[in-house]
Amino acid sequence: MAPKGKKKAVEKKKSPARPSRPPLVEAKVEYFKRLLLAKRSELLNNVSHMEDEALRKSLQTSGDLSSMPIHMADLGSDNFEQDLAVGLMDGERKLLHEIDQALDRIEQGTYGICEGTGKPISTARLEAMPWARYCIEYERIIEKGQAER
Repeated sequence: MAPKGKKKAVEKKKSPARPSRPPLVEAKVEYFKRLLLAKRSELLNNVSHMEDEALRKSLQTSGDLSSMPIHMADLGSDNFEQDLAVGLMDGERKLLHEIDQALDRIEQGTYGICEGTGKPISTARLEAMPWARYCIEYERIIEKGQAER
């Protein structure tokens, strides 16, 4: 019997070990990993091809006046194409970074969990964007400017 004035120590229930991934994603994590690796390979190939193409054009025009456009509009078109290629490469590199981060999350056991809310990201969203960091609800909050990435 506990002495008067002192309360009996309450035993805290141990919470069950939290799984490293939500069960829904756990069953498909290897599938998503394969998707991410395939997309990564595709992007690396695209970036490499664009860089090779830009380098080839650069080598063709350096010092060779015969390949210079005769008309100013042609010069503008060439500049536009070059700017477009640089913009595309930049976008592909950013997506490569997102994919690498998603692969890291798979290794850490946090893949498929929203970085904003801590809730599971829906399988449908991961199917569409396997590199997704946020659930749809949180992404909408970000788009409204009510939260930061």
